[in-house]
Amino acid sequence: MSINHTRRRSALVVLCFVQFMLVLDDTVVSVALPSIRDDLGFGTTGLAWVVNAYFLAFGGLLLLFGRAADLWGRRRAFLAGVALFGAASLPCGLAQEPWQLVAGRFVQGAGSALASPAALSLITLLFPGDEERARALGIWGGIAGLGGTAGLVISGALTGLTSWRWIFLINLPVAALALALLPRLVTESRATDRVRLDAAGAALGTSAVLALVYGLLEAGESGWGSASVTGSLILAVVLGGAFFTVEARAVEPLVPLAFLAFRPRAVANTATLLFSAAFYAIAFLLMIHLQTVVGYRPLTAGLAYLPYGAGILASMWLSARAVTRFGARPLLVVSFLTSAAGLLLLSGVAPVDGYALGVLPGMLVTSIGCGLSLPALTGAAVTGTTEENAGLGAAVFSSVQQVGGAVGLAVLVTLASHHTVSQRTATEGFAFGMTAAAVLLVLGAVLVAVLLPSRRVSASAQ
Repeated sequence: MSINHTRRRSALVVLCFVQFMLVLDDTVVSVALPSIRDDLGFGTTGLAWVVNAYFLAFGGLLLLFGRAADLWGRRRAFLAGVALFGAASLPCGLAQEPWQLVAGRFVQGAGSALASPAALSLITLLFPGDEERARALGIWGGIAGLGGTAGLVISGALTGLTSWRWIFLINLPVAALALALLPRLVTESRATDRVRLDAAGAALGTSAVLALVYGLLEAGESGWGSASVTGSLILAVVLGGAFFTVEARAVEPLVPLAFLAFRPRAVANTATLLFSAAFYAIAFLLMIHLQTVVGYRPLTAGLAYLPYGAGILASMWLSARAVTRFGARPLLVVSFLTSAAGLLLLSGVAPVDGYALGVLPGMLVTSIGCGLSLPALTGAAVTGTTEENAGLGAAVFSSVQQVGGAVGLAVLVTLASHHTVSQRTATEGFAFGMTAAAVLLVLGAVLVAVLLPSRRVSASAQ
């Protein structure tokens, strides 16, 4: 893929802008959840599905669609995904029943699963040099992190000033602009090897995660001993076993074992799983806590996250330089532990605490750790990818992010629910959930410190 420097930079802007929109929709519903609950009549478990329907479709279909992007054409896959995402945003914004919104979110997730890995693989190929790729991926990772934060701010502003429906309708002009600009900036690229897509593996993998998340969320509502919880968890185990059986026997598996076993990527993706499990749950728990317990209005809750975005931007700028100088391993260890400390500070936020001394310190510390982590995780997760498997590498990383977020949200919300039986104990449940998230990040820091190689690995090493 050979295009001039100006067009490459313009293409990077468009691709990052779309990724901002896709990641924004991971969290954009968080501030609006209480308003959506009251307007459409959601229960506690159903409300979590507004978030997790997107996570599950996004994460469950990424591997299939990432490989499809390599085979069908990355530009074509990106444009199709953006079009599907934009089209699904309309019924989300017009939903009148809970099931309509959940279904629309699932289709949105499918569009994201098609567009996101294609976009990341295009960036990987547009910037082949180590230093320029590190800078581009640093921008990409930082924009992704900023999108998650901006989702909370934008959600609060739109919900407080207009209606929660605009958090979905605002996607339509963004998608239209990307569809108009990208074909002028990027040429088509695809893998030269022609293989069949493993649709059976994708279906089994997605269904296994869906059953697992349903069982975990239902446990928070009905208790671990209920038949629906037990049945869902057993089904998840059966489907998971079937997935690994099919993949072991497939001539062209969804993800080749050798690709997953490559050590730098394996460690980076496992650390990403723990990172996402913690951070995607934070937005849900904190926004519900600030509005339901502390008493913030939607606009106030959204604006409260502005310093978080500033912290991510500042530490993202630092991360891109620190990776080049020190390597990913020490940076990730420090950033994970920093975020864990921030979560422990946030776990102590009570209804009587003010913003400046109660919410803000933990939010700033957490944001610094998050901003340092994201670019380094992104670069480590696509280490050694080539023209043939760039889409697959991007898809594995993004899939781990989304599935980790879905499972983490289900687990931590369930744990928090079990420690919440009244308004007084709501603070205890929130604190327990945030502490559990901090433990996940400490485990991630230990994993990286022990197993992630200390030096760069070139593409030829894989």
